[in-house]
Amino acid sequence: MRKLSIYIAASLDGYIAKPNDNLDFLKLVEKEGEDYGYSEFTDTIDTIILGRKTYDWVLREVGTSHYDNGERDVYVITHSERPGSGRTTFYSGDVVEFVRQLKAGEGKNIYCDGGAQLIDTLLQHDLIDEFVVSIVPILLGEGTRLFKDGRHEQQLQLLSAKTFDTGLVQLHYRRKD
Repeated sequence: MRKLSIYIAASLDGYIAKPNDNLDFLKLVEKEGEDYGYSEFTDTIDTIILGRKTYDWVLREVGTSHYDNGERDVYVITHSERPGSGRTTFYSGDVVEFVRQLKAGEGKNIYCDGGAQLIDTLLQHDLIDEFVVSIVPILLGEGTRLFKDGRHEQQLQLLSAKTFDTGLVQLHYRRKD
């Protein structure tokens, strides 16, 4: 069975975005030549799922090739249907059943790149296998929380913890069954 992982950055107080989906705080840890293991991680995946807001932000700020590089399938979870392009598909059906089908299929692992609503849905149904959370050394005080309240408890096993000279700390956990 394919593994589904999140690989995401958050503030020390647990926010993945400031109000109005502002991600400027991520620039605090930008360093030329440092990708915090992202390239190594993406070598292990061939499928990306993400929410439409995250997709639209990356499209605007980085460009389409960030996700759809011709080597992996990209599924944008959305409430409204849109035509696909290249290997990018917009999916508006039952996300839980869809992810179960993806995990049961053939291929490399699956990467969920957010957003918070999608991650929350996947957590509620025990569909996330591994968590790579990079903690940015800032307290934002408000914004979009990485993990929402109101879900059941889940125990995790620490696989690694890395520190970087930018102050970023990266935690890698696996879900305990």
